[in-house]
Amino acid sequence: MKFETLLLKGLFTACLLICVLTMGAMLTSNTTVTSGHAPIAALASTAG
Repeated sequence: MKFETLLLKGLFTACLLICVLTMGAMLTSNTTVTSGHAPIAALASTAG
């Protein structure tokens, strides 16, 4: 097998692993939607 083919397969595997780990971290995080800036934005829009 050519060196370039091995390099591309390794790069594809590394990128796929990073994507799967990132998606898993996002799906298993315990944050709520209301803990962001939404309440502050709602108060700012009604104030003025």
